[in-house]
Amino acid sequence: MGLVVTSAVKDVIKKAEMNTAGDLATALDQKVEALLQAAVARAKSNDRKTVRAGDL
Repeated sequence: MGLVVTSAVKDVIKKAEMNTAGDLATALDQKVEALLQAAVARAKSNDRKTVRAGDL
């Protein structure tokens, strides 16, 4: 889906003096999407149309 900016992820990891595997951005993108879907479900279960930080 492309939610994660790969260059930003690589920058953070590079600052920690580590290398980035080629599949990391895809896996992270999938985790972010799942987290957002869960947050949407929580907001809906609370009869809201706004997803808030607390839904994470």
